[in-house]
Amino acid sequence: MEHGHWIAQIAGHTLVFNSDTLITLWGAMLFVIILALLATKNLDIVPSKLQLFFEGVLGFFWELADSLMGKKEGRKHIPLVASLFLFIVTANLMGQIPWKIIHLKEGEIASPTNDLNVTAALAIIVLVYYISAGLMKKKFKFIFHGFSPISIMMFFLELLDMVTRPLTLALRLFGNVFAGEMLIGTILGFCAAIVPIPFMFLELLVACVQALVFSMLALVYVTMAVNEE
Repeated sequence: MEHGHWIAQIAGHTLVFNSDTLITLWGAMLFVIILALLATKNLDIVPSKLQLFFEGVLGFFWELADSLMGKKEGRKHIPLVASLFLFIVTANLMGQIPWKIIHLKEGEIASPTNDLNVTAALAIIVLVYYISAGLMKKKFKFIFHGFSPISIMMFFLELLDMVTRPLTLALRLFGNVFAGEMLIGTILGFCAAIVPIPFMFLELLVACVQALVFSMLALVYVTMAVNEE
């Protein structure tokens, strides 16, 4: 997919941004923030539908984190994991909106997770977070376990593992979203009526599943970093 470009000079360096991605990226973040503010504005014992949705999302991740790390440790990491899920599911679903009716001078509006730069940034956030959590919990023993040949070998293997984890996270999310949008676009090119509908419903499911997979893997990586086992 062709992206529009916005070029900026910052501190003597030329930076190129994908302008169409920035539009949908900030749109997704703004949407999640507004929803969160509305859901927490008038909290009640008898929840509204919006409050009930957010309670369901948080409850799911609370139970999962409690089972993996215990209640005391697991609840610390819910803000990151739940925020990732809400943002990614919103970003993925934005790809199902018929943005092609909006014509830009260059590029086209699509899901922000259709851009590898976005998924890579999300994966790097997860990487930095779980390494920081591991170092705070275990200090340097998080990645280095001694000076024996086996320990040194394990140290380099763990470094390699840390590099490949965010890579797989980024590529999995990007690949699924990009392939889905390309599939829908191709089918619409052949037949714009009725035929694409089942595939569009399938992509709605894929959008939710991929957000859940990304968030759950992030939680698993944090668990591996902070647990003693």
